[in-house]
Amino acid sequence: MNAFPEWLDVAPWLERVRASGPADVEDALAAERPGLRELAALLSPAAAPYTERMAQRAQTLTRRHFGRTIALYAPLYLSNHCASGCAYCGFAADRQQPRRKLSFDEVEAELAALKRMGLEEILLLTGERTAEADFGYVRECVLIAAAHFALVTVEVFPMTVDEYRQLADAGCTGLTLYQETYDAERYAQVHRWGPKKDFLNRLEAPARALEAGLRLAGLGVLLGLADPVADALRLYRHAVELEKRYWRAGYSLSFPRLRPEVGGYHAAFEVDDAFLARLIFALRLCLPEAHLTLSTREAPRFRDGMAGVGVSRMSVASRTTVGGYDQAPAAIRNIASPGAEPAPCFAEASQGKPVPGASGTFTRSAPEKKRSDPSSMRMAEALVDETGQFEVHDRRGVDEFCATLRARGLEPVFKNWDAVYRVVGQ
Repeated sequence: MNAFPEWLDVAPWLERVRASGPADVEDALAAERPGLRELAALLSPAAAPYTERMAQRAQTLTRRHFGRTIALYAPLYLSNHCASGCAYCGFAADRQQPRRKLSFDEVEAELAALKRMGLEEILLLTGERTAEADFGYVRECVLIAAAHFALVTVEVFPMTVDEYRQLADAGCTGLTLYQETYDAERYAQVHRWGPKKDFLNRLEAPARALEAGLRLAGLGVLLGLADPVADALRLYRHAVELEKRYWRAGYSLSFPRLRPEVGGYHAAFEVDDAFLARLIFALRLCLPEAHLTLSTREAPRFRDGMAGVGVSRMSVASRTTVGGYDQAPAAIRNIASPGAEPAPCFAEASQGKPVPGASGTFTRSAPEKKRSDPSSMRMAEALVDETGQFEVHDRRGVDEFCATLRARGLEPVFKNWDAVYRVVGQ
């Protein structure tokens, strides 16, 4: 069995987070090429008063590397069959909900609906590997999608190098694979059974994918499962380690927060808007060329405030059900969100103060539990899309969201990848 890599140990850097003062933050903001030392200072409580300065520099770097554009994509859930018992997931094997997968004809219909919405980047998702949604099924879905879309990526189960190579040959350009949390102890607690319980297999999967020829790797943590400062430091280190070995690849980082799901799981650590905004700015300063992705898990006002200020890639009109686009395309393209408000400035989007704690910023929520009482279960079920993996917070359609971006001087980009560079069907 492989040993944990050295870079997972962030204890010295957590100490630096706790010890950082205003002078360290000033030095980090002045650094020409910020690294791990500067990231620790920028994530410290001492950096909170510098958030606006961080935002300004993050916006400058975002415009330098991505212009005034936001790359858009949509997720397509192919299946909700799953063999794992993730405590926080609406698709976990013990969740009481109908299980299904899209037939290949249904995949074609869903992709046609997404194409009508103008999208050119598609993320195909499944649960963990099952007999119903195995490698062969995913590969066939990639072949179908690659015939219609410029950029096809997957967020599925960890695979072997050979399997990733076959996906690349089928037209897959990249993968998204969140570690969820890099804290091995917490990982073991929340992944109760099934193939996803294998921490190292998941950790090493992005490297296998890049070794096999995939060109893009999306990394991420699910904020709320463990100390978010420690997870942010490890996420950064993971990206840097991969960049050293696979420097020709492109990278994106995501930092979704836990959302309500049918199991009623309660976040172990609360993460407020102020910290998440500062995390985005800090990562942009330290990884200026990586895409930073913000999904529809976040509220419209927060997404609007972050667009172009660190964030360069966003999902739109997302459904977390299996399929869902073909059945109701109008509802996710043209109908405005109920109670939609104008886009906020950054200060409005990032209200809230961090709570002192173990890493210098956070304490565990009390009590951590899986809500099982009938009233809380009914509340969670009311909030979640029917049979969805989790609640979508930003429900705006493509037209409405693009209009918001343009009103902020940003241009939505549906295609920034030419399929001529892809080899399909070998």
